[in-house]
Amino acid sequence: MTDTSPTTVVFLLFPGITQLDFTAPAQALCRVPGATLIGAAASLDPIATDSGFSIVPTHDFASAPQADIFCIPGGHGVVEALGDAATIAFIAVQAAGATWVTSVCTGAFLLGRAGLLTGKRATTHWGYTHLLPLVGAESVNARVVEDGNVVTSGGVTSGLDFALTLIARLKGDAVAQAIQLAIEYDPAPPFAGGHPDRAPAAVTGGLKARVYDAAAARMAAALNAS
Repeated sequence: MTDTSPTTVVFLLFPGITQLDFTAPAQALCRVPGATLIGAAASLDPIATDSGFSIVPTHDFASAPQADIFCIPGGHGVVEALGDAATIAFIAVQAAGATWVTSVCTGAFLLGRAGLLTGKRATTHWGYTHLLPLVGAESVNARVVEDGNVVTSGGVTSGLDFALTLIARLKGDAVAQAIQLAIEYDPAPPFAGGHPDRAPAAVTGGLKARVYDAAAARMAAALNAS
């Protein structure tokens, strides 16, 4: 018999979020029997994403229920969120009561700023993994990393792998497999180059030079700020 016990999933939303960091795991987790999804932000104003459209939160920080699963997506807006005291306080409160504390992509650094990755094995987007020790974490080259009740995942599309991994822990492999089938998650990318371990060196180097060297420097500065 399928476990349909209530499960509250709270996603932190903030300006500059990478929408797929949120929407990919949300698409899988919303299909979990008994799940209720919450999008919590500092206010109920629409949240501008990196894709040119906005997401409307369901709750503000004050009204958000306690999560069973608490998830922090990433995005370039993490740099600003790191300095927002209300956001970090909300993370700490939610994490203290959650059964699972999770992140996608650079959301890991918000977990870290709240002190939740100290001594933990973790991952994040490949362009930022070298910064994980700044929040006390051990960087692991993996798409999904579990350490106790803390689950971190790599960049963007890794959020779907994280969600299915967690669903299997919660409801069993059969439920996770059924959800994977329902959303037809059967990756067959046109190029075997979604990670620097497999991408051509010139492609990786060019992308780092155009985007991630500067982005990682901004993240490091925000993490080092008092």
